Amino acid sequence: MTSKPLNHVLHPYINYTNLRSLILISIVFLLRSLEHKLELVPMASNLDKGLIVSFGEMLIDFVPTQSGVSLAESTGFLKAPGGAPANVAIAVTRLGGRAAFVGKLGDDEFGHMLAGILRENGVEDKGINFDKGARTALAFVTLRSDGDREFMFYRNPSADMLLRPDELNLELIRSAKVFHYGSISLITEPCRSAHLKAMEVAKEAGALLSYDPNLREPLWSSPEEARTQIMSIWDKAEIIKVSDVELEFLTQNKTIDDESAMSLWHPNLKLLLVTLGEKGCRYYTKGFHGSVEAFDVNAVDTTGAGDSFIGAFLSQIVDDQTVLEEEERLRKVLRFANACGAITTTKKGAIPALPSECDALSLLKDK
Repeated sequence: MTSKPLNHVLHPYINYTNLRSLILISIVFLLRSLEHKLELVPMASNLDKGLIVSFGEMLIDFVPTQSGVSLAESTGFLKAPGGAPANVAIAVTRLGGRAAFVGKLGDDEFGHMLAGILRENGVEDKGINFDKGARTALAFVTLRSDGDREFMFYRNPSADMLLRPDELNLELIRSAKVFHYGSISLITEPCRSAHLKAMEVAKEAGALLSYDPNLREPLWSSPEEARTQIMSIWDKAEIIKVSDVELEFLTQNKTIDDESAMSLWHPNLKLLLVTLGEKGCRYYTKGFHGSVEAFDVNAVDTTGAGDSFIGAFLSQIVDDQTVLEEEERLRKVLRFANACGAITTTKKGAIPALPSECDALSLLKDK
């Protein structure tokens, strides 16, 4: 007996296309049934999450392919996209959050490459401007044998320094639940005025202000000028993250302890974070303070670790800021942030090393 093709056997109103649709619909109903029986909570879509707007610079880091050598001694460099505010934005989206970047890039190949990297990583690009008269900033980063860095910058001026207040996308800034920024954008005009304007607009719209000074001494005319300008906006921020090196620089006190940290406290502050590298981090609020241990990993490059840490932290609290008032929950979030920072040190470059949520949860599970 000669067998007939399948489409001859099927009901005349069912063809292959309809059959595929029926199978897909059946799978969807099955999954929803299982979700109900297992009492699972569906994951919120990215669009349901609060927006974190990150303001400032984005640049190209050139990292030596060898560790523990000077820039002159290095035989080659790895090109890596970077810039603390951009790192934070991508750290957020890598973890499933929603972020936008506000800043200025050169209208050159590097600038358009960086804008493309932001888009590829899911960062909203409506706040990006391009400057035809200035280049995208470059930084050569020396990796010492201990994994710490020294910087040599090429930005005289670079495009990020030339962002004007009238170029800001105010609608985007007003939509932020968290507005995050550093201090490099305070160094020169017109970017300083743009920075102050963006902060003002974000605050008036109800955003939580997050400040990571991200000290780069070679960019400032003097240490005194750096301290003055960094502290000029200090009392506006509600979350501040500093490294142990920055704490020492700002307080001019080589002792890293609670007293030194609390000398930076101000009445509007909700949380002060001090990152301690391989020793973890400390946290300070109005009601409690403490420390959270780090993770033991094979660190090869600390570039971007602090940005990964604060990006992870903000991604966890953007939609529930009551975490800042409950120590047990805050400690869990900081442990997650420590995991993200640790993972970032295991690869060279900042953005290429930023972890996914799966990476962070895997480290937490293993430890």
